[in-house]
Amino acid sequence: MKRLNRQNANITETLPIKVVQFGEGNFLRAFVDFVIDKLNKEANFNAGVAVIQPLAGGLVELLNEQDGLYNLFMKGVKQGEEIQEQRTISCVQKGINPYKDYDEYLKLAEEESLEFIISNTTEAGIAYDESDTLEGTPHNSFPAKLTALLYKRFQHFKGDKAKGLTIIPCELINYNADTLKKIILQYAELWELESDFVNWINNSNSFHNTLVDRIVPGYPKDDIESYQSKLELEDKLIVSAEVFLLWVIEGGEELKAKIPFDQIDENILVVEDMQPYRTRKVRILNGAHTTMVPFSLLFGNETVKETVDHEFTGAFVREAIFNEIIPTLSLPEEELKTFAEEVLDRFRNPFIKHQLASIALNSVSKFKVRVLPSLLAYENKCNRLPLHLTFAFACLIRFYRGEWNNQTLPINDDESVMAELKRIWELHSYQEISEQALKNEKFWDQDLTQVPGLKDQVAMALELIETKGIEEGYNKFVSKVAVE
Repeated sequence: MKRLNRQNANITETLPIKVVQFGEGNFLRAFVDFVIDKLNKEANFNAGVAVIQPLAGGLVELLNEQDGLYNLFMKGVKQGEEIQEQRTISCVQKGINPYKDYDEYLKLAEEESLEFIISNTTEAGIAYDESDTLEGTPHNSFPAKLTALLYKRFQHFKGDKAKGLTIIPCELINYNADTLKKIILQYAELWELESDFVNWINNSNSFHNTLVDRIVPGYPKDDIESYQSKLELEDKLIVSAEVFLLWVIEGGEELKAKIPFDQIDENILVVEDMQPYRTRKVRILNGAHTTMVPFSLLFGNETVKETVDHEFTGAFVREAIFNEIIPTLSLPEEELKTFAEEVLDRFRNPFIKHQLASIALNSVSKFKVRVLPSLLAYENKCNRLPLHLTFAFACLIRFYRGEWNNQTLPINDDESVMAELKRIWELHSYQEISEQALKNEKFWDQDLTQVPGLKDQVAMALELIETKGIEEGYNKFVSKVAVE
């Protein structure tokens, strides 16, 4: 079988470098480059991508061997229907390893057509390293590399305001663009760069906070022969992803005019404030994950798909999402319900086997961030506790006892958290266990015994779980709370 490259694939188009992309990993290739490729083919975006390898080890050499080409396989469920798609991505024009050719990297600053910087260097990538110098070749941190590139562009075009760039980081930290800009300005100060450059950064470049969401399993090594059999050319950079995609970008009409997102059928939102969308994702998607894990493992399920497909556990998760989480959020109800249905479709994806045990890591801190705010907001709004989130809370506490039906549970947390909950389970009554668990401010950043009724309901649920099991315990919990 011949190797995938532009000659063998008969792809002759050459695109101007409009995007410099920091990162060559699976996520960016299955997310950003997919979107750019679609914009090129459907909206005449005419954007070529130059990919920068952010670390000394990476895939740029392999990417260049294939002339920037690779195949993306997308699989998932949409509105209950299984979807499978495949496309060859051709927007990447070249890859550059700045650790081997720093001069070629800096030359990108001189590209007339350059308009955008996009990055995903992991959550740890947007960081300040005071040991970086302007002359560093290359620099240790991504923000230092970017500052040097921007400074070179500022110098080459003599501070031309029209040559500023649109900077769209995709790292999974909140306020990612604001944080990146702050660090760039720190480097400008550290390197004693002129005030005109600082003004150019502030006034001629735009920084856009983002939220990105797509599950990208990446290279399907365990099933590569099946994937390769669907292609006519050998591809060593196959990447697999789910069908679902969400990209929320803070911006206005100017950004919409630069990138014709509205001309492609993808879930890309340009909004003034992305925080409600971030909250939506954390509370609904991540919150549902965290809600289901102890509850579903104790019931006997092993995967997310099993959980949402089962008559009992699936109904429990739906009730928690639609009747307890959604009512506490600020976005329009129909928009929230549509997002929630998409989340459940993703949970049902038959092509991704998502083990509950693999997402049980740090369940206490996850519950604090992802579920507890919904529980408290519901209680504040409705003057009663949410049944399903409260029962899930009790399941979480029971989970940390460490065993169930003579089986060891997959607890994976900080040693101090596990030790404290183990100590609590040595107490003599469910009331004591509930009180000690809920009043621990190291867990929850507050004393939850002050929430009306929570201590008693958690204690009741713990006793019912222990004596009746999950399904019968839940049913009796609901009937007892209703009577009270």
